[in-house]
This record gives sequence, structure tokens and C-alpha cells, in this order.
Amino acid sequence: MSKEQTICDLKKPKPHLCQLNPGLRWFLILSLALAAFTVSAATNRFEGSIRAFERSDKTNSPPQGAVLFVGSSTIRKWTTLAKDFPKHKVINRGFGGSMYSDCDYYFDRIVTPYKPKVIVLYAGSNDLSGGKKPAQVEADCVEFFDKVKAALPETKIAIVSINAPPSRWKDLAKIKEVNKHLEDYAASHTNITYLDVFTPLLDKDDQPQRDLYLSDRLHPNAKGYAIWTKVVAPYLDRVD
Repeated sequence: MSKEQTICDLKKPKPHLCQLNPGLRWFLILSLALAAFTVSAATNRFEGSIRAFERSDKTNSPPQGAVLFVGSSTIRKWTTLAKDFPKHKVINRGFGGSMYSDCDYYFDRIVTPYKPKVIVLYAGSNDLSGGKKPAQVEADCVEFFDKVKAALPETKIAIVSINAPPSRWKDLAKIKEVNKHLEDYAASHTNITYLDVFTPLLDKDDQPQRDLYLSDRLHPNAKGYAIWTKVVAPYLDRVD
């Protein structure tokens, strides 16, 4: 084929969807619809949880300038926050199964309205378990930091290291990689502090302490949360 023929072919008008073979046309329509549905489901799968937060806020207005705990089910199941941190006003906005990207997506609804003085953020485990690469997990977390900086420049952030419970031990190498990068990132930013819960939840052989978890081998039990409290409390007392 000559150069002139190639240029002429590029200039030819492309067929409209309606001009395509009926079978191909319906295949493309269904593919586009499925893609749109998949994106919508991925971004809106926690809409029920977020609306529940908003309904609760209408009947029980949360305090401004509190410590806001945000993240996945490990945060959601931390039901003793008020007792564990009696010196501080706390708000729990954890929603089970969430990733950093979900916290980014719902940021304007689960973070901005509360104008927190401190945010304690925990996610990442579901991200890696769900197949995301460490670089993407780190990027999603940094996006959250950027949103805080833009909307709440005075707010401090405690990024809690990704834990390695027995059920997620297969992700250990990726967990360590993300944790190291987040620790380094926090060290170079004045309003971000890295809190390590990864290490104190291991035993002397660097294995997960199974007696610190529920039967699902994923979420901390009361003894496990007591260790989380020992890690987070000194930070909150220091920044108060």
C-alpha cells in the first residue's frame, strides 16, 4: 500500500454505530453498557454505608475539630474508640471492605464535613488482597493526603501501617513494600505521621500473634485493639 493510499484511508469517514452490522452493533452497545455498570458499581458500592453516616449526622450532629478515624473494616469494628481515647472527641467513619481509593471517592462526604483536627487513616490491606499493585496503593493513599492538604490544610494525618494478619500473610512482601514507602513519605511531610502497628502485632519469630485476632484471622480482637490503642494514643496526646 502506498503512502498516498494510507493517508486517503485515514481521511475516510468512520462508520457510525447505526451503520454497523446489527450483531456487531449490539455487541458494542452491550459492552459499553457493561463497562459503565462496572465503573458505577465500583465507585458506588458503599453508597448505603455513606448514606447511613449522613442520616446519623442529621440526628446526632458530630463535633467539629474531632479526631476522625477513617478506613476499612478494622476501623469500623473499632467500636471502643470513645473509651480507648477518653481525652479526645472521636468520630468513626470506617466502612467495611473499603480501599484507599474508596476513601478518596467519598472524601467530600466522610471527611470534609467534620473539619477534623486529626485524621487517623487505615486501609491498604483490602487493596493488596484485591489485586492492586503496591505502586497503585501508594498513589491512592497519596491522593488522600493531597485532598486533605487542599480542603483542610491545618489538619494533621496519622497514616497507620498496613497490618499483616494471618489471613493476609501471603501479601507480606507487598505489605512491607507499601509500608516502607508510606513511612518515607510521611517523614518528608510535616503534617503526616506514620504509626507502626505492623511490628507490635508480630511475635518474637516475626509471625502474626494469632491470639490477637478474631476467628476470621483478619480483624483484631479486644487484645489486638489494645495494642492499636497503645500505638495511636501517644500520638493523639502529643498533637492535641
